[in-house]
Amino acid sequence: MTKADIVERIHQKIGFSKKESAEMVETVFSIIKNTLETGEKIKIAGFGNFVVKQKADRRGRNPQTGETITIAARRILTFKPSQVLKNAINGTDITDEAA
Repeated sequence: MTKADIVERIHQKIGFSKKESAEMVETVFSIIKNTLETGEKIKIAGFGNFVVKQKADRRGRNPQTGETITIAARRILTFKPSQVLKNAINGTDITDEAA
């Protein structure tokens, strides 16, 4: 699914114009991107968590030469889906697990 597909679905479901739908999608993604750039965590109930983690320098090896190299520190983005999303993907209901 692309951003254009999301815009189209918002247009069909809510009835906003395509331009309004596109602006809404762009605004949401911009807010998410800017929040993650500052290192803040994003928690969307019923969906999951986006977290920026810091990875330290580490030793690695060039597979072609066998030479030891240092892999620079960097920040990585992780996503952990909520239990609700996991259940939806797997077609299970929360009440099914309690039985």
